[in-house]
Amino acid sequence: MNAFWITFSASIIVLISIASLPLLNNNNNNYLRIADLLNWRSSSSCLSEEVADLLVTNGTIYTSDETLPFADSMAIRNGRILRVGNYSSIKKLERTWTKELNLDGKIVVPGFIDSHVHFIPGGLQMARVELRGVNTKDLFVDKIRKAVANVKQGSWLLGGGWNNDIWGGDLPMASWIDSITPHNPVWLSRMDGHMGLANTVALTLAGLSRNNENPNGGAIVRNNDGDVYKWADLSGNMMIRVCLFFPMETWSRLVDLMSKSGRVLSQWIYLGGVKAFADGSLGSNSALFREPYVDDPNNYGLQVVDLDDLYNMTLSSDKSGLQVSIHAIGDRANDLILDMYASVASEKQIRDRRFRIEHAQHLAPGTVARFGEQSVIASVQPDHLLDDADSATKKLGSERAERGSFLFKSILTNNAQLAFGSDWPVADINPLKSIRTSMKRIPPGWEKAWILSECLCLKDALKAYTIWAAHACFLDKYVGSLSPGKYADFVVLSTNSWEDFATEFSADVEATYIGGSKAYSIRSEDKK
Repeated sequence: MNAFWITFSASIIVLISIASLPLLNNNNNNYLRIADLLNWRSSSSCLSEEVADLLVTNGTIYTSDETLPFADSMAIRNGRILRVGNYSSIKKLERTWTKELNLDGKIVVPGFIDSHVHFIPGGLQMARVELRGVNTKDLFVDKIRKAVANVKQGSWLLGGGWNNDIWGGDLPMASWIDSITPHNPVWLSRMDGHMGLANTVALTLAGLSRNNENPNGGAIVRNNDGDVYKWADLSGNMMIRVCLFFPMETWSRLVDLMSKSGRVLSQWIYLGGVKAFADGSLGSNSALFREPYVDDPNNYGLQVVDLDDLYNMTLSSDKSGLQVSIHAIGDRANDLILDMYASVASEKQIRDRRFRIEHAQHLAPGTVARFGEQSVIASVQPDHLLDDADSATKKLGSERAERGSFLFKSILTNNAQLAFGSDWPVADINPLKSIRTSMKRIPPGWEKAWILSECLCLKDALKAYTIWAAHACFLDKYVGSLSPGKYADFVVLSTNSWEDFATEFSADVEATYIGGSKAYSIRSEDKK
């Protein structure tokens, strides 16, 4: 047998990131307490006495705030928004030292919030073998051959992003690469992170053979050398806000940490909650369905966790005040988690839980209404439909796939809330592309939308990447809209026509500001 597979439940990073466990053990005395961070003047009477460090003027500012959806100017002080409105009202906050950013008519939107991303693994993969888009065996092998030529003997060769569906469906085998990697262990993950190819050297090092039993749901082992977010924050290198979700098994340790430090560790790092898995993925035929896979009639997918154990951990986490988020892709998995959430909520008084289901990709008839009825947030990734449109039809059948796949509009219509994300590096980390996908729903090679009735309008798509995403992680008091008192996180786009933006969606990011400071600019002169 010249192929060996390890199938596992990937550790998905929710919101901005999942934290590695050492954060739960470290002393957090260096972090600011929540009382320190929230000590700013937010009443209108106090704000009127302030003066601005920066005026942002002469633009079309979409705020994601229903009280004032559009403005042409805003004032910023100490990284926070003082006022949003017309130029004359904003100009009153100017002094001789105040700087002004003239937008020249460009559109500004709130800073994008990616609700579901494997942040550290994605960053590491940028330095590894990129196999996304590889569509033949020869190209796959050639990529590995070129990469291993630049790696020392004995060193690991890591990479990922391959999708066997685009070269016909056959899984890659160790024999493809064994002859060109005799001295290097190799691990190449599938695009969804739920399956990977190991060469014989790697399997030997791991002590694995055909005699090993399959792991129950898989396992992810993390080292204890330290936490990269803490290092980046203390070193002054943080330029992104992260909300960390931890494996549900560590819920009691997270409760202990929150009792000592609070939920806000600094302006950059927030403690979100806990994360678990119900099933696998569609691409690996491990998403859990009520009906079998069309291309694998004896397979209904995998339930990767014992439901009693999951219920007990969820109940304990919820009673401790932790937000709970669970991965579910297949229709059966989504129903199981919705049932469990309903049961957990019935055991305690009504409160603002904001239970989340990550992905919620394929739903049975009637299930979509339950998200609104139970106030469960659907944390979805629009760009997954680009990869799944063809495979869903193949694996589920066209009628079943079109009836229940990526029901973004239906979820909103049923009074539930969406939170958009990328699932990077499974898909590209590009909010504008993801927003366009949710509006157009046209997969590669298709001429028309897949399930046209589920297309979103621009405003809803923007909210799902801004204020709704902030609400989905209890951060809507700090970010998500351009409102007085919130951090001045915003994006300048390349277009000055809202009408063109809403219909053609032809725009790029020209600059990104975090706390009123420029973090990115497309202009070379601004990068110096």
